[in-house]
Amino acid sequence: MRLLRILIAVLCLVAGLLVGVLNPQTVSIDLGWVTLYASLGVTLLVTLLCGVVVGGLILTVSVVLPLRQRLRRAQAPVGASAAPPPDRGHGA
Repeated sequence: MRLLRILIAVLCLVAGLLVGVLNPQTVSIDLGWVTLYASLGVTLLVTLLCGVVVGGLILTVSVVLPLRQRLRRAQAPVGASAAPPPDRGHGA
């Protein structure tokens, strides 16, 4: 399994290098207040990375966090949510 992960990582690096090398044209990205200049390959890779990060964040918010909350509720002791917290005698 470890060898497979290393092989996939190397293949992704090679693919990224090929995209960068085969697309050396300069492109401009106008953001309204600033214009950025970069090669087409770098622009494609950065755009892909931003999409992966945004997709991961959306997945975390919409799936992972609700499942964690459901798991916490399922692991809570029975009757813990219905009973009031015990008085420890610290109040006035």
